Amino acid sequence: MNSTIKRTAVACLAMFALLMVNVNYLQAVRAEGLSTDARNTRNFYDRYAVERGRITAGGKVIAQSVETDSTQFRFVRKYPEGELYAHVTGFFSPESASAIEGTQNKLLDGSSADLLLRRSIDLFTGEPTKGANVEVTIDPKVQKAAYDALRQSGKRGAVVALEPKTGAILAMVSLPTYDPAELSLTDKSKVFPRYDELAKQKNQPLLNRTIDRTYPPGSTFKVVTMAAYLEDDTSRGPQTTVEAPQRLPLPNTNISLPNYGGAACGSGQVTLVFALERSCNTPFGKMGIDLGYDKVQEQSVKFGMGEQVAIPMPVAQSDFGPREDEAAVAMASIGQRSNQMTPLQMAMISAGIANEGTVMKPYLVKKVTDAQGDSIEEAEQEELSEAVSTETAAKLRDMMVSVVSNGTANRAQVPGVQVAGKTGTAETSDNQPPHAWFISFAPAEDPKVALAVIVESGAANVGAEATGGGTAAPIGKAVMEAVLNK
Repeated sequence: MNSTIKRTAVACLAMFALLMVNVNYLQAVRAEGLSTDARNTRNFYDRYAVERGRITAGGKVIAQSVETDSTQFRFVRKYPEGELYAHVTGFFSPESASAIEGTQNKLLDGSSADLLLRRSIDLFTGEPTKGANVEVTIDPKVQKAAYDALRQSGKRGAVVALEPKTGAILAMVSLPTYDPAELSLTDKSKVFPRYDELAKQKNQPLLNRTIDRTYPPGSTFKVVTMAAYLEDDTSRGPQTTVEAPQRLPLPNTNISLPNYGGAACGSGQVTLVFALERSCNTPFGKMGIDLGYDKVQEQSVKFGMGEQVAIPMPVAQSDFGPREDEAAVAMASIGQRSNQMTPLQMAMISAGIANEGTVMKPYLVKKVTDAQGDSIEEAEQEELSEAVSTETAAKLRDMMVSVVSNGTANRAQVPGVQVAGKTGTAETSDNQPPHAWFISFAPAEDPKVALAVIVESGAANVGAEATGGGTAAPIGKAVMEAVLNK
């Protein structure tokens, strides 16, 4: 073989080697990027070639694919009562998806490994590929009650309701809301401008306030401080007497902590149940100082704060706040310092007390089935933590019942039912009116529902009607009645 042929052969081998390297690079290294590249029109059309599975709640279809007459897009996504369930279903846009549509995408579009057997059977029988159906834990009646009650307030806010014994989410409402159908069209020239418009709105309708945003919890956090105080000494109970000055001097400062409106709290010596009923600040500030940062922080963690929770959407972390001095601990013990909570976290606290001290992991997906109705997966209830002892939970329950019967949450009373609850009015740092909070569970003796309500800037006026008891408690009542009157 002469040198010219050798050089030609080597050159050909080198080119083949480069081609093989390039093919492997494209298929292995860049495959994911090319597949998701917005310029990949085949991928775009493929999104609408498969009949995505339904999303259902209590037997009601809340998202489904319907066949079109288009030669380019075979299926499009529809959302019956879209605004009611928007933050549960999410949207399915030309290039992205959110909430259940996003987290369960591979199941819904049929590409999940869990559906391999079904795809193989369909290939053999010639049936078209269909996605799995996702059933969520939402109760339509409870969801509607929460939505209507919160909307009547005319404010931004959130409501989340749980089944205390399982962690199943019965209602998840965030207002303002949006229509997911507007973001699930096939026309990018309509979807993208509409998304940008919603994203820029000051009231943030795309935000799921139940899990994506944290707030100062205000006086609802006093149940956590009370839990730590009871756990610290098991001899303490509802009739234990504590100091309740009209103003509490804060250590190493020249300021003092007042009660709401500067009022007195009883005679200056009150029982724990009275302090919770009236939501006095000074006894809880004193409890926080006496317990110290570590004990209140430890109790917060036991209720789930700081946990990385997914329902399956990721939940923003709630937190008691960083280690600070005694004055800061006193303020944090009444929910007015660095502590920040999601409404879901506050519902978990209420549910943990309702469930004899055990906090269950919250979840939103109840069941997944294939297109033929065969089960793919079912939710399993899972304990998240032991927040308090059974004895402490019973003491807290009795005191929270008294808050509704005799205290600040009397507008949450349900005829013939013992309701346990705690109100809160949370000051904000942005010169806005305080937020109105309410956490609750019922029936107290055998809880079927635990919830949290926040009405943003809901305490806009002076007086009892503007507090958590006046603004948020009636919303909680409507949700509880929807559960109990089924």
